[in-house]
Amino acid sequence: MSKLPHPKDALFEGEKPFPIIPACEHFAGSEKLITKALELQNKLGGLFDITMDCEDGAQTGKEKEHAEMIVRIQNSELNKHNMSGVRIHDYTNSFWKQDVDIIVPGAGNKIAYITIPKPTKASQVEEMITYIQGAAKKAGITREIPIHVLIETHGALADVDKIAALPWMQVVDFGLMDFISGHHGAIPASCMKSPGQFDHELLRRAKASCVAAALAHGVIPAHNVTLDLKNQYQTYKDAKRAHDEFGFLRMWSIYPTQIQAILDAMAPDYSEVQTSAAILVKAQDAEWGPIQHDGDLHDRATYRYFWEVLQKAKLTGIAIPEEAAKRFF
Repeated sequence: MSKLPHPKDALFEGEKPFPIIPACEHFAGSEKLITKALELQNKLGGLFDITMDCEDGAQTGKEKEHAEMIVRIQNSELNKHNMSGVRIHDYTNSFWKQDVDIIVPGAGNKIAYITIPKPTKASQVEEMITYIQGAAKKAGITREIPIHVLIETHGALADVDKIAALPWMQVVDFGLMDFISGHHGAIPASCMKSPGQFDHELLRRAKASCVAAALAHGVIPAHNVTLDLKNQYQTYKDAKRAHDEFGFLRMWSIYPTQIQAILDAMAPDYSEVQTSAAILVKAQDAEWGPIQHDGDLHDRATYRYFWEVLQKAKLTGIAIPEEAAKRFF
C-alpha cells in the first residue's frame, strides 16, 4: 500500500466529492422479491443497489407490517452490503410519516437511502427531509441518510433545481410513467417505451432538465425503467442511450435480468479505465502535481475525472490494472 496521499484525500480538499454509487437500482416490493434481490446482490458482490418499496409494495391495510418487514430484512444477515434503500409513501399519503417513524429508528444506520416519490413542489420534499432529519436525531443517528427524489409531476419538474439543492440529496430520479399520465394524452402511450421515450420533445426536455439540475448540484441523475422486462438487449439499448445522449449515470431495474444489462451499458469504457489507472499511478508518484502522459498535460482537474472513472469501474465489476487496484482499493 502506497504511503503517498490517496486520491480521495488529495483531490477533494475543502469540497464534497461527487457521489459514486452503483449504476443500477433494482426495485423490489414483496418480502419474497426483496429476499431474491439480496441473494443476487450477494452473489454478484454488491454491484447494484436495491430499493425496498413501501409505496407500491405494501398491501392496503398492511402498511405498518410492510415497513416493519423491511426493517427486519435490513437488519438481517442477508443484507451483507448495506446497499439497500427504501421508497416511502408520497407526501399526499398519510402513511409516509409512519414509514419514516418505523424505518429510521429501526434501520437508520443500515439503509443506503430513502426515496421520496411524486412531490409536486420543492417545499413538500423539504418538509419530508426535515421530518426524516428529526426522526434520525431523535433516534440518535448521526449520519446523513441520502435522499432520492422522483421527478414525475409538472410541479416537481418546474422545481427540479430547488429540489436538487436540498440537503442530504444524492439522486434525482426521472419517473416516466406518472409524468406521461400527467399530460392527459398529449404524450402518447407509445412513449412509455423506446424510441418515443427518448424522441418526444416534452420527454427530451424533462430528462435533460433533470440531468442538468442534478449535475449542477453534485447529485446523481437516475433514469426510468424499461417496461420490456425480459428483453435484455432493449434494456441495454435504453440504458446506453440514457447515458450517452442525456447524461444519466444510473437507471432503475424492475426485473433481475435487467441488472447486468444496465451495468454493462453504463460501465466506463475499458480503455479509459486503463488510461485512468496509468495517469493516477503517475500522479500519485508526483504527489498529485502536474504530469505528462502520452504527450498530454494532466493536473488535479483531470485527476478528479479519472479517479471517478476508476471508482465507477470498481462498482460495475470492470477489472482495474493491478498496480492501481493495489494502491487505491
